[in-house]
Amino acid sequence: MFELLAALSLAAWLYLVFARGGFWLADQRLDGRAPAPAHWPDVVAVVPARDEADLLPRTLRALLDQEYAGRLRVVLVDDESTDGTSDTARDTAKGHPNGARLELVRTEERPSGWVGKMWAVESGLRAAERSGGGAPAWWWLTDADVAHAPDSLARLVAKGEAEQLDLVSLMVKLDRGSGWNALLVPAFVYFFQQLYPFPRVNDPGSSVAAAAGGCMLVKSAALERAGGIESLRGEVIDDCALGRALKRGGRIWLGLADREASIRPYAGLDDVWNMVARSAYTQLDHSPGMLAGTLAGLALLYLVPPLSVLVWFLGGDSGAAPFGAAAWALQAASFAPTLALYGRRLTLALALPAAGALYAAMTFDSARRHWRSEGATWKGRAGAGAE
Repeated sequence: MFELLAALSLAAWLYLVFARGGFWLADQRLDGRAPAPAHWPDVVAVVPARDEADLLPRTLRALLDQEYAGRLRVVLVDDESTDGTSDTARDTAKGHPNGARLELVRTEERPSGWVGKMWAVESGLRAAERSGGGAPAWWWLTDADVAHAPDSLARLVAKGEAEQLDLVSLMVKLDRGSGWNALLVPAFVYFFQQLYPFPRVNDPGSSVAAAAGGCMLVKSAALERAGGIESLRGEVIDDCALGRALKRGGRIWLGLADREASIRPYAGLDDVWNMVARSAYTQLDHSPGMLAGTLAGLALLYLVPPLSVLVWFLGGDSGAAPFGAAAWALQAASFAPTLALYGRRLTLALALPAAGALYAAMTFDSARRHWRSEGATWKGRAGAGAE
């Protein structure tokens, strides 16, 4: 039986490496080669911010510093902050050469059924339309913890205009972390690529769709056709839901960022654990059957290969060892490009089974939280009208 499981694991890894759209190559990048448009369109950046006073001096300044030839406005939405987020934003813009780009908005009472972040984004879009006399050509939806390179917006717009895209999204670099997080942060990016192979997301002929919420440039006409932010009001995994909605009627592109980065630190294992557990069971549609299948699949992929080698090493059945060793080698090789993106030593690829085991535990904990009616929370607030 163990030999059969090891063989199945190897077969699964052969499929993932050679037939899963080359997800592991990590080669979908915003290279800046798109030609500049004849006319740079108007853009409004909408930034939901909840208790982000510590990060805004860097991230908001990066938005104000954008070297963009067209008209850019930055709408920062203070989402019920208690740490002086609005004051920090004003102080950051005061005296900045591009400080006039900033517009501050406070959310009103959140209607029932709205996820907090989506209500903040909707509030920002409404305010921008009121103050600007209508919608811009593009909305730039970005998070308050993301620091952008000075030419980020110009490269995003150039690609969107040149390739007639409805969505250009970047999965920004996450904090590298330390300790366990030195493994778990790159593994999170690797698993996301495995779940949503970027080359297939970017292929108009494929049904795979996704986006990364830290940086999404969205054509306003396409967003309106898709039903607007209101159609996403209850979505916890809003970025992927937006990607699906937009791809149904147009073209989207998703890549890995080289210079755009989240500066939110992942200080301990709990930070990554809570990030995953907050939404993993939602990804499985709160289905016990899908949960069981996912946990079984993770065990087959990540636990069977090293266990088969360990059993052989301890003098047990040797029949499973060649299959397990080959599967372990394939998974390590496929993890290497993402580790390189994060500047980690490639020998850490051999520890991917440990990351798989921990992510399985996080996924189960996500289900446990749902069963206990804890729901998805962020900074002390329940997700969708739960309080």
